[in-house]
Amino acid sequence: MEAVRNAWKRILPNILEVEEVKELCDGMELENEDVYMATTFKDFIQLLVRKLRGDCKESECVIDYVEKTVNKLTLRMPHQLFIGGTFVDAEDAKTYETINPTDGSVICQVSLAQISDVDKAVAAAKDAFENGLWGKISARDRGRLLYRLADLMEEHQEELATIEALDAGAVYTLALKTHVGMSIQTFRYFAGWCDKIQGSTIPINQARPNRNLTLTRKEPIGVCGIVIPWNYPLMMLSWKTAACLAAGNTVVIKTAQVTPLTALKFAELTLKAGIPKGVINILPGSGSLAGQRLSDHPDVRKIGFTGSTEVGKHIMKSCALSNVKKVSLELGGKSPLIIFADCDLSKAVQMGMSSVFFNKGENCIAAGRLFVEDSIHDQFVQKVVEEVRKMKIGNPLDRDTNHGPQNHQAHLQKLIEYCQRGVKEGATLVCGGKQVPRPGFFFEPTVFIDVEDHMFIAKEESFGPVMIISRFANGDVDTVLSRANATEFGLASGVFTRDISKALYISDKLEAGTVFINTYNKTDVAAPFGGFKQSGFGKDLGEAALNEYLRVKTVTFEY
Repeated sequence: MEAVRNAWKRILPNILEVEEVKELCDGMELENEDVYMATTFKDFIQLLVRKLRGDCKESECVIDYVEKTVNKLTLRMPHQLFIGGTFVDAEDAKTYETINPTDGSVICQVSLAQISDVDKAVAAAKDAFENGLWGKISARDRGRLLYRLADLMEEHQEELATIEALDAGAVYTLALKTHVGMSIQTFRYFAGWCDKIQGSTIPINQARPNRNLTLTRKEPIGVCGIVIPWNYPLMMLSWKTAACLAAGNTVVIKTAQVTPLTALKFAELTLKAGIPKGVINILPGSGSLAGQRLSDHPDVRKIGFTGSTEVGKHIMKSCALSNVKKVSLELGGKSPLIIFADCDLSKAVQMGMSSVFFNKGENCIAAGRLFVEDSIHDQFVQKVVEEVRKMKIGNPLDRDTNHGPQNHQAHLQKLIEYCQRGVKEGATLVCGGKQVPRPGFFFEPTVFIDVEDHMFIAKEESFGPVMIISRFANGDVDTVLSRANATEFGLASGVFTRDISKALYISDKLEAGTVFINTYNKTDVAAPFGGFKQSGFGKDLGEAALNEYLRVKTVTFEY
C-alpha cells in the first residue's frame, strides 16, 4: 500500500505514472479509468485489493430480452422498467402491449409504471445525485462517460433504427440518419460541454476600507423529470437527457407509452457505458399516472416536457403547486411557411413537401400552413400534387419507402376526422385524406387548398401528413405576415424568396422561435430550439439548453 501511495502522489501531474501502479500490481488488469474514477486513495486501495482477490467484477445486469429477427438483425429488446441501474417489473407486474404500426401486430408486453415505481426511480436518482459517484467525479470524466455512451449508440445504430421503425413506424433510412444519427450527435455535442460550464467574477461596490470579490457558480439542479413524446422517441430523449446529464443532474425519463422500446435499449447502453447506477432511470407509462406523479413529486426539481399545449399547461400548474419546480415546455405548433413568387420554385416545392411530409408529418415544426403568393399558387399546387403521387407508401423497413405508417391507431383516427372537418368547412381536398386500404395505420399524404383563415384546419395542428395551402395577394407582404402571426403558436416558421431584404424583414416580424429562410427542418445540435407564445418556453440544443438544467449561485467574499 505504501508503494502504491507514492505512485498515487505522482499520478495527477503525470498520466504516465499510471503504468507504475500497474507494474506494482503485477498480473492485474487495470484501466486508467480505475485510477482516475477513484476519488480518494482509500477507495483506490480497496479497488486494488478486490481486484487482486478476484472478487471485483460487478455482477452483470440480468436483462429479460424480447428477441426478434427483423431487418436482417436479431433484435434483443429490454421491456421492463429501468430503475437504479436494473431492469425490473412494474408494481404488481402490470404490463401493456406495444404495437407495430406497420401491421397492427403486438411487438411485446412492456412493463407499465405505477406511482410507486415513479417514487422508486426518483429515490434512486436522488441517491445517485447526493451520494453516488456521479456527483464526485470531475466534469471532464463526466464528459468522457457521455462520449463513451455516444460511441455505443453508434455501434448499435442499425439496431436502434430498426427498433424505431418497428415501434414508431419511422422509415428506416430516416431513423438511421435523423432519429438515431442526431441522437448520437447530441450526446457528443453535450459531452464536450461538460468541462466548459463555468461562472464569472463580477465587480461590485467595495466595502471600504475592505474589498469584495463576487463570483457565480453554475450548479446542477438535482433530480430532473423528462417527459418525451412519441414522434421521435430516441431523439427527443437525447435532446433533453444529454444536456441534463452534461450539467451534472440525474434523471427520471417517462417515455411515451406507445413508443418505449428505443428508450429501454438506450438504458441498456448506459450500463455498458459505465454510467453510474441511478443516474438514468426510464419508465414506460401513462402521462396521467407516471407523468403526473413526476410533476407532483417533491424531490423532482425540474421537468422538461415535449408534447401538446394542453398537457403542457397542466404540467406547468402541477410544477407550481408541488414545489415550484423549474420547467421547460416544447409544445404544439402551427408553423407558417410563406412562399413568394420570386423564390426558386423547384426548391420551394421540394422543401415545402419536406416541411409537411417529413417523418409522416409527425414533426413538431412541420409547416402547419403554407401561404403561397397568388401568381404562382396554381403552379405550386400542380407540382406538389405530382410529387405526392410519386411517394411510395409502405413498410418503413423497405429502403425505397418514402412514407410509413402513422404512429398509432388513435392518431390515425384523429387525422381522418381532421380531414373530414376540413372538407365539411369548405376547403378543397386535392388529394389524399383517407386511410390507405392495407393492414397497419397508413394515411395518404394529403393536400388542401382554398383554406380560409377561420377554418379549423387553418388554426389547429394536424401533426400528420396534411398540407394546408392558402393564397395571398401578390406583393402584400404585411398582410400575409399578419395572417401568419395570427396564431397562439410560435414554434417555427419559414419563408422562400430570393430577395434578401424581404427575407430579413420577414424574419424580424415572424413570431416564432425558429425561422427558416429558403430551407426547412434544418435543425442542428448546436442551434437552440424552442418556441414562443403557447408553443412553450425554454430551449433544447445548443449552449442555451444547459441553462435549463443549471442553477446560478452567487458567492461574495469580503477581505
